[in-house]
Amino acid sequence: MRIEKINDIYEVLKGHAAKKRLVVAYANDSHSIEAVHMAVKAGLVEGILVGDTEVIKKVCEEHGYDASVFRIVHETNDVKCAEKAVELVRNGEADVIMKGLVSTDKYMRAILNKEKGLLPPKATLSHVAVMENPNYHKLLIVSDCAIIPCPDLDQKIAIVKYVTKTARALGIETPKVAMIAPTEQVLPKVQSAVDAAIIAKMGERGQIPGAVIEGPVALDVAIDKEAAEIKKIRSVVAGDADCLVFPNLESGNVFYKTNSKLGNARIGAILMGAKVPSVLSSRGDSVDTKLNSIALAAILSE
Repeated sequence: MRIEKINDIYEVLKGHAAKKRLVVAYANDSHSIEAVHMAVKAGLVEGILVGDTEVIKKVCEEHGYDASVFRIVHETNDVKCAEKAVELVRNGEADVIMKGLVSTDKYMRAILNKEKGLLPPKATLSHVAVMENPNYHKLLIVSDCAIIPCPDLDQKIAIVKYVTKTARALGIETPKVAMIAPTEQVLPKVQSAVDAAIIAKMGERGQIPGAVIEGPVALDVAIDKEAAEIKKIRSVVAGDADCLVFPNLESGNVFYKTNSKLGNARIGAILMGAKVPSVLSSRGDSVDTKLNSIALAAILSE
C-alpha cells in the first residue's frame, strides 16, 4: 500500500500486532513525555522512558499523563541516560531511540561511541524528513537537512540509499529521486551539478538500485511540471519527484524550515545510518512533528 498522507502511517502502525519499542534518553521534560504518551495511547509504539523516576511521575501528574503506560528506567544523570538508552537498543530491549532533555552533543556521543554505540563501521549518519505539503500532490522525502554540512560523493550516495529506503517503507515501489543543484546543466565548476550527474549515471547503470535518479535538477523542475515543460526537461522525475537530495546542509535546512514555518507542511524527521532509526527532535518542533517523527521511525524499524 502506498502511503499518501502522514496519517496513513499511523493507520499502518495501529494495525501491527507487535508494537515497536521506543526508548527516550533523559525523558524528564513534558514535551518528550507528551509526544510519547500520545504515541503510546494512539497504539503506535510502546514507550520506555530513561530518566529520573520521581521527576517523570511528577510531570505526568501535572499534565494528566498516565505514567503507567510507560516502562520507566531510573537514572538521574543525563549522559548516563543517553548511554542507558543506547544499551537497551543494543540488548534488543528497544527498537527505536529518541532524544529527550539531554543535549544533542551528549545524545550523539552515546550513539557514535565506537565500542558501545549504534553506528556500524564506516556508516554515514544522515537526517531524513518526510513532508506533507498542501501545495504538493504527494509526500516528499528530503535529505540532508541537519547533520552533514557539505556531503561528499560517497555521503550523497548513502543519502540516496536512505531516502530510497524511506520511500519504499512508505509503499513507493520505485521512488523518483531528484539530485538538487542550481541548474540542469552539468557545469564542471559547480560541484553539486557534477556529483548529481555522476550519481544519476550510477543509478542508470544499476549501481544504485531501487530508484529512478535524475540529476542535476533545479528545485523548480523537480517539483513543478509546468517549470519542467517550459525548460523542455523531459524526465519521469521532473515535476513528480518523491525524493529530494540537497547538495549541502544550508539548502536542505532552509527548505525544511520554509516548509515547516511558511508552507504549513506536516513533517516527520529521523536520523538514519545507525542500527536503529533515531528521533532527534528539536525544542522548537511542535508536538505534531515529534509524533510524526516517532511514527516514521517506527515504520522504518526493522
